[in-house]
Amino acid sequence: MNFEHLIQVNDPLNPLVESITRQQLWEGLVLRAEQPQLFVIGLDSCTILSRTDLTLERELHYGAATVRDRVTLTPNESVRYDILATEAHVGGSLTMTIEQPDALQLFLRFEYNTTLPAADTEDARQTNEIVKSAYREADIDTVRLIRKYVRDSSGSGAVH
Repeated sequence: MNFEHLIQVNDPLNPLVESITRQQLWEGLVLRAEQPQLFVIGLDSCTILSRTDLTLERELHYGAATVRDRVTLTPNESVRYDILATEAHVGGSLTMTIEQPDALQLFLRFEYNTTLPAADTEDARQTNEIVKSAYREADIDTVRLIRKYVRDSSGSGAVH
């Protein structure tokens, strides 16, 4: 199953939504990669197994389940998560890309590519829609939490 959607981060037409900078959004995405338990419901802990300037190899612990993934950072542009499929869980990838069409607008594009099979029955289609809805809600929550961390750290000038 492939799924993509866009979340508007800054809306110059809505004065009730406080704008954040591209750098603040990027720092929030890095925080999500380094400390995912702050963002992901049900995640007990995350162990970073190895790190380079642009990649993280992680082990994520959800109760008795363990998921391994690789995070690839493209500074100030995107974060890609590659999850290895096992018998216990679906594999695939998630890419979060910052889009800035002009100085005032800021968006975050979420692209999911999973090993979930194509929906060929009504039950499968309903399952896919439930999964897409859960992804969308989690992504909205990610942007909300990044805003919160930006607001909470506004005195220090950094998200973490």
